[in-house]
Amino acid sequence: MNTKLTLIIEQSLIQSAKKYAKRKGRSLSDIIENYLKVITKENDKQKVETTHIARLLRGSFNTPHSFDYKKELTKILSEKYL
Repeated sequence: MNTKLTLIIEQSLIQSAKKYAKRKGRSLSDIIENYLKVITKENDKQKVETTHIARLLRGSFNTPHSFDYKKELTKILSEKYL
């Protein structure tokens, strides 16, 4: 269930964040929600060290369910090195 949340944030930051969200084709609420999911998610089974930028980018793009990243990676690396 979604719930409304009121935040107090600097006006200039809000404007920059809205422009960023528009460029990415996403809502600002979606970006913030995904960020909060990342920073609050606890995974006791496996703790993986990630960079700050990687953590910020997690959840920032959507791919089709049929997307096969291994196939795409193989294709790109083959084109680059073969």
